[in-house]
Amino acid sequence: MRRITLWLLSTVAALMLLFSYRTSTMGPGGQSSAIADGSAGSSWSGTDDGSTADSTGSGPSNGSSSGTATGSVTQTRWGPVQVRITVSGGKITDVAAVRVPDGNRRDQEINDYAVPILRQEALAAQSARIDTVSGATVTSDGYRESLQSAIDTAHLK
Repeated sequence: MRRITLWLLSTVAALMLLFSYRTSTMGPGGQSSAIADGSAGSSWSGTDDGSTADSTGSGPSNGSSSGTATGSVTQTRWGPVQVRITVSGGKITDVAAVRVPDGNRRDQEINDYAVPILRQEALAAQSARIDTVSGATVTSDGYRESLQSAIDTAHLK
């Protein structure tokens, strides 16, 4: 009887520990929604080098622009991703990751490795048609989506 009681209690304790274990796949907790904090939209700041602005006034109507465009926040499984591009003469001259998932040390390690590769790919391609970084698929997908939003905001082709 004593062995059965001890076995039952240890099994219950092990199951409680197992079910209460939080893995990194559950994502960072307490993150606010980008829509709630007002930063979900794209933005453009710059000049159009003599061309007229489009009908919305949000960016130039042709590809000979200079300035910066911030892509929309992309909510991914691990957290928000947002990209800002710098444009000069209608070409992307710089890409910066404004927001990347950083809920834990592993997220930081992955993004410290992946973001520079994604930046180089975007500068080389001059578009959002870039390869996924192995081991950072979710971040790569969010990066591409926000990058495309920034390119659309800057009215680049």
